Amino acid sequence: MIPLFVALALSVTSVSAADLSSYAFVNDDGSLRIRGQTVRLDGIIIPPTDRACQSNVRPIRCAPQAALALNFKIGPNFVHCTIRERRPNRDVIARCTVDDEDLAAWLIQRGWAAAAPDAPPEYVVLEKIARQRGFGVWGIRIGQ
Repeated sequence: MIPLFVALALSVTSVSAADLSSYAFVNDDGSLRIRGQTVRLDGIIIPPTDRACQSNVRPIRCAPQAALALNFKIGPNFVHCTIRERRPNRDVIARCTVDDEDLAAWLIQRGWAAAAPDAPPEYVVLEKIARQRGFGVWGIRIGQ
């Protein structure tokens, strides 16, 4: 009876196999590297931008704008991801948060990502607002 109780207690308190939680490294393409796993944020498309540099960190980091913004947002915090899909190349698609804030929504709000065709409706609304306000890539004027 006691071993069964211990097994039930452990199963309730353990993190789901569909979750990843740890510190994250932001790759230049805007994906995350968590515990050796490449994690792509669900529901967004990160458009290519020119590389920029963060001179307020040492060593200086140069990457596309979305990656720099995401790196700034995450900082030294733990990232919690709920895996939605596993790809054949071993990448995962996930919804990820830092301090309970959705990272994909945060990127869209700042104009560094667009809502994917299958994105939740709130992502589409956030993208429209960012476009109207000229945030991020929506404020970049080419050829001027």
